[in-house]
Amino acid sequence: MNRVEKTVDLHRNGGLSCSQAIVTAYGESYGMDPEMTKMLGRPWAGGIGHQALTCGYLTGAALVLALALNNKDEGKSRRDLDKAIRILFSRFKERHGGATMCKELLGADLTTEEGLKKILEEKLVAKYCHSEDGIGRDVAGILEELI
Repeated sequence: MNRVEKTVDLHRNGGLSCSQAIVTAYGESYGMDPEMTKMLGRPWAGGIGHQALTCGYLTGAALVLALALNNKDEGKSRRDLDKAIRILFSRFKERHGGATMCKELLGADLTTEEGLKKILEEKLVAKYCHSEDGIGRDVAGILEELI
């Protein structure tokens, strides 16, 4: 199973959130312990602490890029990382009508009772996030191109 497939599988079947799944699937390649990757991915789920803000797959991918582009030269690391994150977000926005926020991508705001009900009843996370052609696969694919 490649890292893209593993990302989707960990979210769909592994009990991990979107951000935990991508950080865990990729973190192993950089010597990260699965318990550490789960912990580092935890705060970004559901759009940063379930606030329906920036997509957890995107924030998780930013953490992975930090691992992948690490350099002894701190200035170079920051420049390379900033550039890669801009590319990640740009490519993602092109494919998703400019949206990067969880509530925009799901079409429902999980911070409201009405939005959460819609997400659960319509299984929007399964439909949009960890489906075969979903956001998780898309972000992980872009990440593969960048690293």
